[in-house]
Amino acid sequence: MPVFQYTAMDSQGKETKGTLEVGSQNEAITRLREMGFFPTKIVEAGKAKSDGKKGSEKAAAAGTASKGGKLNVSINLNIKIPFLSGRVKSKNLVTFTRQLATLVDAGLPLLRGLRVLERQERNPTLKAAIRQIAQAVEGGSTFSEALAQHPKIFNKLFVSMVKAGEMGGVLEVVLNRLAEFMEKAQKIKGKVIAAMFYPSAVITVAIIILGVLLTVVVPKFQQIFADMLGADKLPGFTLLVLSISNTVREHFVYTAIGVVAAFVIFKFLLKVKIVRKGFDKFKLIMPVLGPVIQKVAIARFTRTLGTLIQSGVPILQALTIVKETAGNVVISQAV
Repeated sequence: MPVFQYTAMDSQGKETKGTLEVGSQNEAITRLREMGFFPTKIVEAGKAKSDGKKGSEKAAAAGTASKGGKLNVSINLNIKIPFLSGRVKSKNLVTFTRQLATLVDAGLPLLRGLRVLERQERNPTLKAAIRQIAQAVEGGSTFSEALAQHPKIFNKLFVSMVKAGEMGGVLEVVLNRLAEFMEKAQKIKGKVIAAMFYPSAVITVAIIILGVLLTVVVPKFQQIFADMLGADKLPGFTLLVLSISNTVREHFVYTAIGVVAAFVIFKFLLKVKIVRKGFDKFKLIMPVLGPVIQKVAIARFTRTLGTLIQSGVPILQALTIVKETAGNVVISQAV
């Protein structure tokens, strides 16, 4: 039976270490919780030793290199690339919320729990946010006020529910509800993506086929039509297709730039209220995808409103929050 080395915290927040001889890591977690501990790290003894051995070998190699007169410089670069860094995935946020709820429910002080989760967090953006939240709480701010300082990570729904939990003295219950809410939202999002995959794939393949037809097939037909009809004039629609084909082939770069520019302009136009409202209305009434978008919006509305009311948020404030998180201008106005 394998032996697991663990690091855990008791109800007073004191750290303790030891070993357990159990069948699996899950059994070790269950055993520790039965003993009244909250596990923060559990590693199989053999793996821990091998990791330590590898680390010591690396250290020894570094020492040998420096003794030989070579300069041993360790550089840790933390480069943030725009659009590729600074984001916190829903999965990371769900894990943080669930773990914090467990810590608070176990009787651990909120500040201590935040410090523990900060040390364990691997996402640099969320790690920095947890550190700043802990500092704000330590400085006298409430937990909800500290969360509100990071709107890109914790939205108004999250902050309002935490505030209601603080006022009602049921913070751990609200955090668990938040985690469940986000998990269900992820499942619905996955179902929507799966439902939209087929039509998206069909549209993509159709665009590729159209491009091949315009650049490869149509030019060959142009010569065939010229040989067959001679001096006779081609139909207007045929001339239009041939003209588009010639334009795409001869000015492919400019065509690609034009498509990208049109997409960028469309994104900017969506920031205009009238355009945004019209586009959101079209999304709700469009064929095939329209009913799916409507059902997702209704499911999000009812789930969010129910979670807020269940957590003790007043109905008017809950409706305001739901309106801001609807994701559709038409639905927001209806709310």
